[in-house]
Amino acid sequence: MGNEYVNLTLDNLENEHLCCAIADKKHQCGVEVKKAWLRERIAEGHVFRKLNEKGKVFIEYAPLDKAWVPVIGDNYVYIYCLWVSGSFKGKGYGKELLEYCIADARKQGRSGVCVISSEKKKPFLSDKKFMIKNGFCTVDTINDEYCLLALSFDGTKPQFADNAKIQGIANKDLTIYYGMQCPYIPNCIEQIESYCKANHIALTLIAIDTLEKAKLVPCIFNNWAVFHSGKFKTVHLLNEGYLKKML
Repeated sequence: MGNEYVNLTLDNLENEHLCCAIADKKHQCGVEVKKAWLRERIAEGHVFRKLNEKGKVFIEYAPLDKAWVPVIGDNYVYIYCLWVSGSFKGKGYGKELLEYCIADARKQGRSGVCVISSEKKKPFLSDKKFMIKNGFCTVDTINDEYCLLALSFDGTKPQFADNAKIQGIANKDLTIYYGMQCPYIPNCIEQIESYCKANHIALTLIAIDTLEKAKLVPCIFNNWAVFHSGKFKTVHLLNEGYLKKML
């Protein structure tokens, strides 16, 4: 018998957990924010599929033209997140979830599936080695550090938007572009604002609250991007401890 999975719908969204913030009380505000975001996205073809267990085992993807990322391409599906953690690792769940996404894209008559990754493994981005093993290849890069991977069904390729390759801004403050697609983000913002205020650090927060804004972010962006002294630094979600190391 196959593993039992659940796709979030408008009917079950209220009663289902969101995997990554399943047990952490400080992220419950973020769960509600994410669910509100999902209510708008599901009608656009956004898919959140998870293992029917109390664990972090899920994939989240959407039509690329509706995906809040600075990636462009005709008729593609974009994977925001594919996460299998803890005791669930090594049991084939990641492969099953990815295969479901690929089959769904084919069923929809899409041109392929794509995802942002990195040359060296980084938190909050899909593992390049895993994706390559499952048929994806690099179709675009930024500074030999970040890459766009794609599994093309028809030979076409997506690409980073030109603005994503800028990797710099005029503002020298600590500047963070953030969306509401990840339930960890509200708590990260709270910690950063508190730390910056206490330590007199200039901070600029830029809410990416529309699809149009997301397509125009001046760097790689999957829901979060950090600049300091005008230079792009990371997509790593910051808490107070990580911020201290970076500054």
